[in-house]
Amino acid sequence: MVYAVHFAVAVLACYLTAQVLTRSTWTYDSPRVAIVCWQAVGLALGLAAIGLPLAAGLAPYDDGVGDALVRLASGELVPGFGLAHAALVAGGFGVGGVLVGTTVICGLRALSAQRRHRDLLTLVARDDPAAPGALVLDHPSAAAYCLPGVRPTVVVSAGTLSLLDRAQLAAVLTHERAHADERHDLVLLPFTALCRALPWAAWVRAARDTVALLVEMRADDRARRHHMDDALAAALLRFAAAPSRVTPAGALGIAESRAARPLPITLSIADSHLDARVRRLRTAGRPPRVRGAIALGVTATLVATTVALFVG
Repeated sequence: MVYAVHFAVAVLACYLTAQVLTRSTWTYDSPRVAIVCWQAVGLALGLAAIGLPLAAGLAPYDDGVGDALVRLASGELVPGFGLAHAALVAGGFGVGGVLVGTTVICGLRALSAQRRHRDLLTLVARDDPAAPGALVLDHPSAAAYCLPGVRPTVVVSAGTLSLLDRAQLAAVLTHERAHADERHDLVLLPFTALCRALPWAAWVRAARDTVALLVEMRADDRARRHHMDDALAAALLRFAAAPSRVTPAGALGIAESRAARPLPITLSIADSHLDARVRRLRTAGRPPRVRGAIALGVTATLVATTVALFVG
């Protein structure tokens, strides 16, 4: 049972680390590092959740999880290994199946939504010199989003063209292209899948919202490097004041309507998140190198520990 206890401790450590990251504000000044930390925590948590029932079920083998699984697969049964232990082993594989299956389902739903929306864009969208490199929808609502994928597409609405000035629009387009270049849809995918697998876990939803905000801040950084801070901040404020904001399913948007229903891999940004982004853009901050290094070290240790428990 030693390995099971270690996996249980790893699950607890991942939970506590997630709580700390959710409540931390240093991450706002270093979103890339924070996103890496969150990905490490998610990976370690998934491995530990799979390993815990496996280790408990394989306890009679008095061996590492990997070696014990090999022995079990070869047909070697040891004294004390009964139906309860077999059920725990099956449960471990079940947890893994749920996590992988939910991720695949969320990904396929997102791809389907993106494909439908691309088909729609070919019928109703148009090129416009006012938004170079983007497609324009003739719709009065404020909309600016990236449709990710192998052929990412940035889309803005006619309402956005009338809402923003030239500098603000350029900053928004750079922001959306950053989503495409860094594949932020794939960053969010496992957290969206966790929310579907654990709909009752409020802390998982909080983690997903936190990562969504960090992804937006990371895209803000790209826009800030190429444009003045005030341009994007002013654009965000205008979006916040717009009567309606829309981000379709499968897209990553600058903002989403309050009435919109969250759908797979759709980035939902609350007004409080918009406020945090505007304050960040208007306040110069230095990346917290020490805190970032500590966080990277802790989360890397979590991943290394859970992997070691499988192969050790």
